[in-house]
Amino acid sequence: MPHSEPVRISLPVAAASVALVLGVVLSAAPEDSRPAVADASLPLAGRVVAIDPGHQLGNSRFPARVGRQVWVGIWKACNSTGTSTAGGFPEATFTWRVSRRLAARLEALGATVRTTRTSNSRDAWGPCVDTRGRFGAKVGADLAISLHGDGADSSTHGFFVIRPGLREGYTDDIAGRSRTLAARVRAGLVGAGFGVSTAYGGDGLDTRRDLGTLNMADVPTVMVELGNMRNAGDARCMTSRRCRARYAAGLTAGVTGYLSRAAPRRPARPSP
Repeated sequence: MPHSEPVRISLPVAAASVALVLGVVLSAAPEDSRPAVADASLPLAGRVVAIDPGHQLGNSRFPARVGRQVWVGIWKACNSTGTSTAGGFPEATFTWRVSRRLAARLEALGATVRTTRTSNSRDAWGPCVDTRGRFGAKVGADLAISLHGDGADSSTHGFFVIRPGLREGYTDDIAGRSRTLAARVRAGLVGAGFGVSTAYGGDGLDTRRDLGTLNMADVPTVMVELGNMRNAGDARCMTSRRCRARYAAGLTAGVTGYLSRAAPRRPARPSP
């Protein structure tokens, strides 16, 4: 639905889907590999998934552009630099690599995948949070998932999934479906062996009304903080190729679990 302008837990998945997810999870495909065009008989054929790999690697080099204010129901900075492990492994690189593995797995199940950024470069910045939020609807996605790494106190560890809170004129059309998506993604990550965060309520779920990527979405959308990059244990996992493959496996299970029960998205009607 149009946005206002400023004044100034786990459900069953079809057997075929489970078998295909497991087959993809066990593959040893490189993080930058992409499969061929999928067969129409695959379980996610005809589905479109939008992936937001989070902050661009070069955001810190463009402070004026990244810091400018954009309207997302409230005024927010266009973007931010993200965090890193104590050893200097950037959040942007972590989420980029997980997003590539996730895209490959979803495409192998028949989905079409679109991403908000197509590079991980120190010479690039953005896109802004309002653009990232609108992206799912722009590409006709059935859902959108935004990937992040938390930068909380080093004593906390684990993942959590953020869904949009109710904001009239913004998220009222997607809040319920996003809640369901959040539960599926949480179940997928737990099934892949990850623990929920020891913070943010301790159940692995959170609700926010102040995040532009969620507020500006018009398709079911969640943001996933996959772990705390400042925690030594989480950092060891997040810097491991094997562990990143597990993250992608859990996210794939969550997305597939949601789409197995969700009706396909109807294309928006053209304006008269």
